Amino acid sequence: MHCKENCRKKSNRNDKGEKMRKITDLRGIKDTAKIFLHMNIEETKFSPLVIKHPFTDSAMVCLSQTDGEIAFANIMEDTKAFTLWKEQVEKQIDTAEDVFGVYHLMTKSYLLAFLKYTESYLSREDFSKMLADIWIRTEAPNLDPNFKQKELLDLFRKSKQEEMMTEDEIETLRSLPETVSVYRGVTSYNAGKVKALSWTLDQKVAQWSANRFGENGTVYEAEISKEYILALFKGRNEWEVIVEPDHLLQLSEAMEENMEEPQL
Repeated sequence: MHCKENCRKKSNRNDKGEKMRKITDLRGIKDTAKIFLHMNIEETKFSPLVIKHPFTDSAMVCLSQTDGEIAFANIMEDTKAFTLWKEQVEKQIDTAEDVFGVYHLMTKSYLLAFLKYTESYLSREDFSKMLADIWIRTEAPNLDPNFKQKELLDLFRKSKQEEMMTEDEIETLRSLPETVSVYRGVTSYNAGKVKALSWTLDQKVAQWSANRFGENGTVYEAEISKEYILALFKGRNEWEVIVEPDHLLQLSEAMEENMEEPQL
């Protein structure tokens, strides 16, 4: 689900090293959101119930009628309904009071791409908050097709930890030992991404990830210096840490009998 060429042209991303804005340009955010809104629908094998689009996961949508009633329509089959639906979403974008009111209208699988193409309009504070929220909410962000691993790392490097994390998360990160044991569970789906950004302090969480969807995956363990941990998220009780993969040491398959509680 790569963004179209016109997203690249209109987003006007900052060059590497350019300072971020002090105040978010909400108009730029909204204009970019409208570009995403007018992207084509991508079919899936479950269409029309399940589709891919930046603003809906289903072709079956609700439309407000002039008499105040709500009607259902299939926007894959009814072009007029698709046009009306986009007009209604565009009004929601226009009336959003801040960037969060815009991106919360969007489907999860497009959020990282939206962050990429709105970066030049965002303050560092809003950018950091968005990145953390999107990362936690999105399934498998390490595999997002719009980013190379180095680009994902750059997102975290330019963010402010105090805006990405809660006070409790910051304190937990500070209290970790200088060398930290981390774990990662992989399945056939992401077996090629062992040295990814996302790891966990809890081996049981890694084991759960390795066994998702009925798979018999593998849990890896490694050590990393605390200075190379860019963020720590406790959301969903996953004890996730974002690390710089090149600094992982003693990477190996974990022995199941060595499961330990997270180092807190």
